Amino acid sequence: MSQEIKNFIKNRELLKKNHVYKDSYEHDNCGVGLVAAINGESRRDIVEKGVEALKAVFHRGAVDADGKTGDGAGIMLEVSHSFFSKQVTKTGHLAEQDNLLGVGMIFLPKRDFGAQEKCRAIVEYEIIKAGMSLYGWRQVPVNTEIIGEKANFTKPEIEQIIFTPKDSHENIEKRLYLTRRRIENKIKALNINDFYICSLSTETIVYKGMFLAEQLSEFYPDLLDPDFKSKFAIYHQRYSTNTFPTWSLAQPFRVLAHNGEINTLKGNINWMSAHEPRITHPFFNERINDLKPILDSDASDSASLDAAFELLVQTDRDLPMAKSMIIPEAWSNRPDMSEELKNMYAYCNAVIEPWDGPAAVCGNFGDWIISGMDRNGLRPLRYILTNDGLLISGSEVGMINIEEKGYFKKKGRVGPGELVAINYKEKKFYESAELKNILSNRQDFSEWNKKTVQLDAILASEQIDQPKLEKDSFFYQQAKSFNLSLEILDLILDPMVKTGQEATGSMGDDAPLSVLTERYRGLHSFFQTEF
Repeated sequence: MSQEIKNFIKNRELLKKNHVYKDSYEHDNCGVGLVAAINGESRRDIVEKGVEALKAVFHRGAVDADGKTGDGAGIMLEVSHSFFSKQVTKTGHLAEQDNLLGVGMIFLPKRDFGAQEKCRAIVEYEIIKAGMSLYGWRQVPVNTEIIGEKANFTKPEIEQIIFTPKDSHENIEKRLYLTRRRIENKIKALNINDFYICSLSTETIVYKGMFLAEQLSEFYPDLLDPDFKSKFAIYHQRYSTNTFPTWSLAQPFRVLAHNGEINTLKGNINWMSAHEPRITHPFFNERINDLKPILDSDASDSASLDAAFELLVQTDRDLPMAKSMIIPEAWSNRPDMSEELKNMYAYCNAVIEPWDGPAAVCGNFGDWIISGMDRNGLRPLRYILTNDGLLISGSEVGMINIEEKGYFKKKGRVGPGELVAINYKEKKFYESAELKNILSNRQDFSEWNKKTVQLDAILASEQIDQPKLEKDSFFYQQAKSFNLSLEILDLILDPMVKTGQEATGSMGDDAPLSVLTERYRGLHSFFQTEF
């Protein structure tokens, strides 16, 4: 290992130790997309097209100075029965054609063999406890020669655990969701680092890592096997802005691949923590505490967004509704929007606080796969329907090399707040307007909204006395003189008082120019830049 890599690892740990760097500071601006069969049929060419499309968004990622280490790339696919049944045979078992197979894609500590065994024991115990029969562990074939030295040094041990339900298939994804969270919490309590579950499911599997997008199928030869088939592929190329790339933060996650960043993250995490004590569900019952904390405060913004989506879909919201709740379109004061849709968004707003992007997302869960945009619409997202029954959507036009003439059935752009989707069960493609019409008419949201408590109205009617800052106080006079708003006090002056240095950020000064605002801004604001 070179001295450069030693310094890289040492500096990252030093920054973490001194609370200068956290994984939650991670933001990225990436390439994302999907390929899916409208009829839900598993096909080999979908895997190939997904890998090809990922290579086409290579330019949306970053490359280390060694020319081989990337910020992270990955692909989410269907658990291929034709492929994994062959792997089961190699363990000495026989996987019948109608057997439901589950696979856990797991990153284990690379050098601590004692920690590896502890992790395996916990994983096996919890999966068996969930009512599964184990076929065994599989060491995933990888080609380390093509990745950079830094990526190779930080590479975890990559293994798969293959299993099948003993009896009932009912609620199996919920059981595995609960199992994964129990495993994660147990291993975190043991302070074991470098353990991560990419996926644990009978429906989806995620192959990802800290390599270049074009290296995915070379690094994971599984993806080159002709028997590896899938009804969908969601791919992602990460561009980590001003942060440390890691294997676990590569995408896709368990439900989503996300391009953009969440600028309301701190508030969303705090609100989710506030909601946790009253979260309930008939399946989880008293086991609901095993899912907590729902959001990891040390996770990246994209990982937190994925966890929020996962909670909603695992508690019986379908994916289009989860998207409408978490990243809705702009709906208030919209004369062009139906009352039914406004009522639905008002209900969603009362249930969960919106996550504000920019955000372009591609996600898969259950019967649905979606490609959607947040209300800002600041990330590119386009889609194509082909004559052979494929939906192709992503950050770029021409991600897949196909004949233009006679092949496209329809093209379009996913605009702000919009989404397109496939329902595998119905074998149908949905455009945004049709899908929103269905969602908004599922329930009588107007009646539900009548039960919403408006706190502003209560405060106004009760005429509650609120403490006010005395206008003749010295602080008030100084704050007024220097035009100190609450935002400046909280985000700039408070960190300066606590740390003795100027606060830093990564989004720049997005306040209106003085000429465009009613609030006076001092001349010094023109010489202030946030990095």
